[in-house]
Amino acid sequence: MAMIVDAGSNPFELGVVTELFGLRRPELGRPWYDFTLCAPGGRAVMHEEFFTMSGIPDLDAADRADTVIVPNRPDPEAEPAPAVLAAVRRAAARGARLVGLCTGAFVLAAAGVLDGRRATAHWRWADAFRARFPDVRLEPDVLFVDDGDVLTSAGSAAALDLCLHVVRRDHGAEVANAVSRRLVFAGHRDGGQRQFVERALPDVPDASLAPVLAWARERLDRPLTVAGLAARAAVSPATLHRRFRAELGTTPLAWLTAERVALACRLIERGEPGLDAVARASGLGTSANLRAQMRRHTGLAPSAYRDRYVRAEPAALAASRGRPA
Repeated sequence: MAMIVDAGSNPFELGVVTELFGLRRPELGRPWYDFTLCAPGGRAVMHEEFFTMSGIPDLDAADRADTVIVPNRPDPEAEPAPAVLAAVRRAAARGARLVGLCTGAFVLAAAGVLDGRRATAHWRWADAFRARFPDVRLEPDVLFVDDGDVLTSAGSAAALDLCLHVVRRDHGAEVANAVSRRLVFAGHRDGGQRQFVERALPDVPDASLAPVLAWARERLDRPLTVAGLAARAAVSPATLHRRFRAELGTTPLAWLTAERVALACRLIERGEPGLDAVARASGLGTSANLRAQMRRHTGLAPSAYRDRYVRAEPAALAASRGRPA
């Protein structure tokens, strides 16, 4: 995995990517990413000249990477370096996975790899993006878009969501949750959630959704309704809907389904063999609904998900979970 850094890149996304993919995680008991930074000429002056990166590999490092993360820029109208665009095109031509964070979508689009494809970018730049790249299918009101081998995220904080999604895709929900706990960050926000919410921080802490969300997560295997959640929060169903939209950018039922699918994925990864048992324990009810929802949220049937993510565990990891390897 290689992240390209160019003149004017923002340090926040650089830190997110380095934290998620560059740090060794021996507690997971499995090989992690072989990560490197690279820049034209091995040197890049960051945004507002906060600092200069030097002594890092040149762009030929990106030519050896299976995943290439492109630079984001505070001024998306500024043209990326020709060498950067050439590196992105070479990566696309050989089938590497491409990731653009925030205004990184402008770099991917300028390289011509987004034509006819789905993508997102920071809501502030949506109109400018559409005007400049009309052939891209922009989805401006979501956290991130996974279009197979090209992934894009919205504003800076959504970089965390997308990077955790990449970990989830590569290593499964159990590992992604472990990494998110290490970061003290929400383990799963679905990419389709709105990127711009009306009230990111509630005016009155006690009025936030956190207590009812925690209560529901402990009862995902039980029947839960919008009316029940509203009663628990001591508000009307209509008010609950408004609060979900304002604080989470989604609906109560969509949130419940996403949480149940995430739980089902963890149960499968932990070795639960029966789909009926997984469906009951996750609150999805039937194996048919489990299959449908997992396909919609992960792109995989339960059996394919098990084949991809259930493997013989290293002894250290198994021992940390309190069971034989």
